[in-house]
Formats: sequence, C-alpha cells, structure tokens
Amino acid sequence: MCIRDRYKKVEFPFGNVYITKQFIISELNEGIHVDYDLVSKLISKFSEDISNDIKIGYIANRINAYSFEPQLWLDFNNDFDLLVASAVVTYSDFGYLNSSLEKHFFKKSLKRCRSLDEAIEWMMELDELKVNIS
Repeated sequence: MCIRDRYKKVEFPFGNVYITKQFIISELNEGIHVDYDLVSKLISKFSEDISNDIKIGYIANRINAYSFEPQLWLDFNNDFDLLVASAVVTYSDFGYLNSSLEKHFFKKSLKRCRSLDEAIEWMMELDELKVNIS
C-alpha cells in the first residue's frame, strides 16, 4: 500500500508536516528549537483533522538538525492521548543517540529508524493503526 498518494501537506514557518489517516510525518527546519509552544501550534492546526477518539502515529523525519526537549514527550502524553507510537528517523550517529534519550521519556513505543521507508513500514504494521485504514 502506498501512502505517498494520500496525504495532506501543511507548511509552517518552522517546517512541513504531512498528515495521513494513520500517522503524521514532520520535517522541521534546520536550527529550530522544538518546545511546548511549537507542539501546541501543531496540535491546534490539526485539531479539525485529528480528534481524541482517533489514534495515530507520529514520525519525526529529521532530515535537518534541530533541538528537541525530551521532556515534551511526558508533557504531550499527559495532555493528549492520540499517539499510539512514534518513530524517529535519524541520518547520523549523533541523531540516533539523541533519539535513544527521547525513548526513555516517551511512555509508548518509540522506534529509531535509519530511513523514512523503514519508519512508514513499521507504522503501517501497528495493529492499533490498522483500524484507521478504510
């Protein structure tokens, strides 16, 4: 199944986000800092597309280097209950190490991947997301 034909692209000043029925992919700009304010802007933008009664996955396609507060995973899990799993795609050993740290903060499944295809394939195999396919 090819999801690349069925997504909605939304451009922000800090990067692009792609939304499908099963998951969201973010590709954020070089040098930004991801904090609770930025995450809140993303959630409010997609509130019409995503409701609390649906479960989705999140893929961070880290094609650019930026900073991320690992504590955000804890805050996000407390405030929103829509993510079933997350995948972080890294293209460097340093990025892979950073995502290992994040894995300790995320209460649900977080997979570290070396390619976007690997992340999408893993996400599509999650039983919790198969109910979103129609």
